[in-house]
Amino acid sequence: MWKVLAFLQQRLVIAIPVMLVLGFVFGVQVDAGPLQFLVLPFTFLMVYPMMVNLRLQELTHLSDLRLQGVTQAINFLIIPFLAFGLGLWFFPEQPWLALGLLLAGLVPTSGMTISWTGMAGGNVPAAIRMTVVGLLLGALATPFYVDVLMGATLEVDLLRILWQIGVIVLLPLALGQLTRLLLIRRVGPGGFREQWAPRFPLLSTLGVLGIVFIAMALNAEALLAAPEMLLWILVPLILLYLATFALSTLVGRLLFARGDAIALVYGTVMRNLSIALAVAMNAFGTEGAAAALVIALGFVIQVQAAAWYVRLSNAVFGPPEPRDPAT
Repeated sequence: MWKVLAFLQQRLVIAIPVMLVLGFVFGVQVDAGPLQFLVLPFTFLMVYPMMVNLRLQELTHLSDLRLQGVTQAINFLIIPFLAFGLGLWFFPEQPWLALGLLLAGLVPTSGMTISWTGMAGGNVPAAIRMTVVGLLLGALATPFYVDVLMGATLEVDLLRILWQIGVIVLLPLALGQLTRLLLIRRVGPGGFREQWAPRFPLLSTLGVLGIVFIAMALNAEALLAAPEMLLWILVPLILLYLATFALSTLVGRLLFARGDAIALVYGTVMRNLSIALAVAMNAFGTEGAAAALVIALGFVIQVQAAAWYVRLSNAVFGPPEPRDPAT
């Protein structure tokens, strides 16, 4: 099973479109309404494993406050409003699609923030701290951003969103940290790092694919009636990622050394689309499936863009400094 999940995780660029197609075929052929009951189990499967590997102790080592401050300023003062503006421009008559774009821009960082930063030769410890801070701040801020920005066009139940954040983020966070503690006590830090830590992201991948399938199945009939909507959704998503990459690259080059700049790029461009999916599918009922479709398509663009940026990082920031063999 683990080999199959590892295969899928390494090929998310292919696996997610395949699940979108399968979900569309299923939704056209069968009433997808009952799938709504699977949303919460798949949400837990998606979010809980992510929380096991989250290192909350990194919050006590904020030695790079300037880098962290600039990163979170971009994350919470620029990107959400850019996503909101694009949503208003492209979806003035489709507020649920605009909500999906906003959610895609609200919760920063994912586990892949750390991985991509490492592959590009960036500051991995800083990326770890960005991931922890971004996730916690994003979970707390999301209900209020949605209420303030979308409350005029959608019926936003702030208390319900807060409750769902507790169920789909804070509860898995508590259980994940407890699991981490128990496993480290049982097998030791080395055993956890080598045997268990690599497995949890694989389970999260299974949850992501399940939610993507459900979101597409629930939207299949609407897409069948207006297939051009799929392309219309992709345009603002592509613009959002292009703008974010450009802004973060410029800020990184102007203010930070190479390693910190790369961490800043991946700490801002990479969004926690898993949490965004969970909020869309759990906090807004069946209407949230349209928002979830936008987020699901965001996975395809985000993974592809992050991979290409690794290849371009040396051209953008210069080659990494050679390491001293004596250190």
